[in-house]
Amino acid sequence: MASRSVEFSGVSTTGKNPHAQGKLVLCLMGRIFDVAVDIRVGSPTFAQWVGIDLSDQNNHILYIPRGFAHGYVVLSDTAHVLYKCTSEYSPSHDRGILWNDPDLHIHWPVSDPVLSEKDRGNPLLRDADNNFAAD
Repeated sequence: MASRSVEFSGVSTTGKNPHAQGKLVLCLMGRIFDVAVDIRVGSPTFAQWVGIDLSDQNNHILYIPRGFAHGYVVLSDTAHVLYKCTSEYSPSHDRGILWNDPDLHIHWPVSDPVLSEKDRGNPLLRDADNNFAAD
């Protein structure tokens, strides 16, 4: 099984960074477990998460607003995932948090995913370079 860490794009002191992305996500082939985490400091739902199965069988779609981190794990042999983003990706503003941050208590359906070297090095949310603020 493959996984991506939980990532977010853009760092902002106002929550209005032009590099922040909202994402509409769907799985065109295969099956993934998709997670969004509220990383807006001061939000009543800060550090809370939602997870949903997306697959070519259920045709569910998940919208992830700006100020939320996003990650998923592939639950099938392969998966094709499509993103529709509200702004262009900016690699220099890319940030991440550790997929299994114990403070988040995300109920991932896998215990030992395949991670890239970059994703293995992501910090906990409390240590992340994150200045998103609730409106």
